[in-house]
Amino acid sequence: MREGPDIARIAALVADPARSAMLLALMDGRALTATELAGVGGITKQTASGHLAKLVDGEVLCVEAQGRHRYFRLAGPHVAALLEALMVFSSDAAPPLRTGPKEPALRKARICYDHLAGEMGVLLFDHARENGWLADDLTLSDPGWAKLAEIAVSPDDLRASNRPLCRTCLDWSQRRHHLAGQVGKAVLDRLFALSWARRVPSSRVIRFSPEGERRFRAWLK
Repeated sequence: MREGPDIARIAALVADPARSAMLLALMDGRALTATELAGVGGITKQTASGHLAKLVDGEVLCVEAQGRHRYFRLAGPHVAALLEALMVFSSDAAPPLRTGPKEPALRKARICYDHLAGEMGVLLFDHARENGWLADDLTLSDPGWAKLAEIAVSPDDLRASNRPLCRTCLDWSQRRHHLAGQVGKAVLDRLFALSWARRVPSSRVIRFSPEGERRFRAWLK
C-alpha cells in the first residue's frame, strides 16, 4: 500500500524530454501558446497539445483562454522551485561542458519564475541573512523592512495571499539558496522599475547596467 504523496506521477510528467523542454521555456514566468511550446519541444502542435493536456491535468501547468488562443504557464512558484532543484541534480549528473557565451550571463543573473536567481540572487539572500534582515525562520526583521523601504517596497505592496513572504529556492548554477516568495518578486520588480536591471528579450537572462549593479551592491551594504 502506497503512503504519502504520489511523487512518481509528477516525476513521470516532468521526465519526458519534450515536456521538460516546454516547462523550462516557461521558467521566466511567461505564458506561451501550444504552437510556441511545440517549437521549443521540437514536436508537432498536435503532439504538444497532448503533452500540455497531461501537464494541465497534473496541475503542473495552468491554461488561460484569450480570444482564439490558449496560453499556458507554470501553475505557480512551487513548480518553478521543483524545476530549479531538478536542474541542480541534472547538472551534477552531466559531464562537464565547455560553456558558450550565454551561460555566464545566466549564471550571473536570471529570472526564476518571478524572482532574481543566479549570482546576484544568491548575493541578495546572503546579505539578507548576514545582516539580520531575515531571521532563521525566514521572517523579515524590522531592519529588513527598513532595508526594503530604501527601494520603496512596503508591507502594503505585498498582497495578502497564501504565498509566503520569503522562502528559499535552491539555485541550480550557484548550488546555494536565492530569495523567492513575495519579497523576492517585489525586489525584482523594483530592480526593473529603478532601471538597475532589465530582462533580455526571449531569454531568462537579467542584465544589470554598470550603474545599476553598483547601486544594487551599494544597497545591500
